[in-house]
Amino acid sequence: MNDLLKAKLAILPDQPGCYLMKDQQGTIIYVGKAKVLKNRVRSYFTGSHEGKTQRLVAEIVDFEYIVTSSDLEALILELNLIKLHDPKYNVLLTDDKTYPYLKITNEKHPRLLVVRKVKKDKAKYFGPYPNGYAAHETKKLLDRMFPLRKCATMPAQVCLYYHIGQCMAPCVKEVPQATYDEVIGKMTKFLSGGQDEIKGELTQKMMDAAEKLEFERAKELRDQIAHIDTIMEKQKITSGDVANRDVFGYAVDKGWMCVQVFFVRQGKVIERDVSLFPIHQDPEEELLTFIGRFYEKPEHLKPKEILVPSVVDSAILQQLLAVKVIEPKRGHKKELVEMAMKNAHIGIQEKFQLMERQEERTVGACEEIGEALHIPTPLHIEAFDNSHIHGVDGVSAMVVFIDGKPAKKQYRKYKHQHVAAHDDYGAMAEVIRRRYRRVLKDGLPIPQLIVIDGGKGQMQVARDVLEHELGLSIPIAGLAKDDKHKTAQLLFGDPAEVVPLKRTSDGFYLLQRIQDEVHRFAITFLRQTHERGTITSALDHIPGVGPKRKQQLMKAFGSVKKIKAASELELIEADIPAKVAEQIVQYFAQNIEAQK
Repeated sequence: MNDLLKAKLAILPDQPGCYLMKDQQGTIIYVGKAKVLKNRVRSYFTGSHEGKTQRLVAEIVDFEYIVTSSDLEALILELNLIKLHDPKYNVLLTDDKTYPYLKITNEKHPRLLVVRKVKKDKAKYFGPYPNGYAAHETKKLLDRMFPLRKCATMPAQVCLYYHIGQCMAPCVKEVPQATYDEVIGKMTKFLSGGQDEIKGELTQKMMDAAEKLEFERAKELRDQIAHIDTIMEKQKITSGDVANRDVFGYAVDKGWMCVQVFFVRQGKVIERDVSLFPIHQDPEEELLTFIGRFYEKPEHLKPKEILVPSVVDSAILQQLLAVKVIEPKRGHKKELVEMAMKNAHIGIQEKFQLMERQEERTVGACEEIGEALHIPTPLHIEAFDNSHIHGVDGVSAMVVFIDGKPAKKQYRKYKHQHVAAHDDYGAMAEVIRRRYRRVLKDGLPIPQLIVIDGGKGQMQVARDVLEHELGLSIPIAGLAKDDKHKTAQLLFGDPAEVVPLKRTSDGFYLLQRIQDEVHRFAITFLRQTHERGTITSALDHIPGVGPKRKQQLMKAFGSVKKIKAASELELIEADIPAKVAEQIVQYFAQNIEAQK
């Protein structure tokens, strides 16, 4: 688990919401919901997992979350996010690709349908609803109560639905428009909130059936009542209308502002935009400016209306954007703004908590090292490592850490010039000499600590060069490794002694990270150097193949091995002149050593 994950897990809120897991490329690979975000998200990184969960956890390098006001909100928001991002670790539900709606068609003989899309076809739509099962069950209930046409195509004769009282048989009878109007009126009343009256009737029928010992009928009626409660449940994440709107919320602290924009499309919160930035004027003015600039971006299309907190001058904003801007005072729209404000507040608090933890891991770690070595806090550290392959291609590398963080633009690579690759002491003396002569010549900042990837011998030769040749007095620490090539001891002083620094401390962790980084940088440079040397040795003696031709061959084939295996025709197709191509093929065919 990386440091970012550890820091975020430590500050998760004790509230319901959705979480979005991300991989190394920042791709959302899983979306989930939780009644308590803190408990659910942390559970992924504790204990053991099997199968898909184990593979998921292995890929997670970051996550974000959205706080909601209830578990039901989290559920519906989760479905929206899954549909939006299509994460590879989420199970796709074949019946719930979109939200279900109940639709009364605009036909001569109307029908009641469960649909997934809202169209401008003058039909009446009700929803969306939390789940498809309840929508279908409610349709069954309404089909029993209101006898609208069921068949998609008019049959030639009456069907079973007519015989059981669920259809008025418009296929063989003339049904007056007034009858349809009455039935549709009752259905509309029910679906628009008048279900209590129907529930009362069903409850009475259930009691009557129970008294008559008709328990199967009573159970059916009881289930119908339960389905009514499920399908009519209201909450904020999915609105009763299908308007497109953007909802703005903000929070300000310590000179920073967090703005969260929730995008509501067809009545559903489908996505959000989070911006965090320092502010230099009044928060109200900053927010007004932010919203104005937000819609300058082509990807941010203006919705039907914008919901903003009361601090915003909505009249000016409405005039600027030519869009209806509302400062909701009550009801569902106000709850949406409050949710955006709440998430903005959490977002800015998370930033400062992460900053504090980062400070502890970086500057705080430098302070620990300084205290352990009894030197001023080393905020500027330079580290060195040597590397070679069996005494060939000797190189050295230097990395720089400022305030406990890598300053990669200041990294340097060195090829050994005057010593054998296997002479580790000589190589260390050479690279220290070259580095700090350059520092003195160019007036570069002098580090507050030098870290040598090695033991007492390497430390001593570095100290000799600095003090006796260059007249510099810079503290030098050595990092010795154990038999598993892991950082084991911190050495310091003259003569060098082991410094008691806890292996679980942030200071020791920083030194370990520095050692790993300089070793990685040195090995990478060594491989590049060795590969270039291999290319040179294999191609150097072929007539007509100079530096540019080598680059051309490597670009075309990718490796010397593939160049050796290429035919004359393949070389010509790579824009190599025919004569040169012939010479390359002949050289590798005749030179046994070159083929090895």
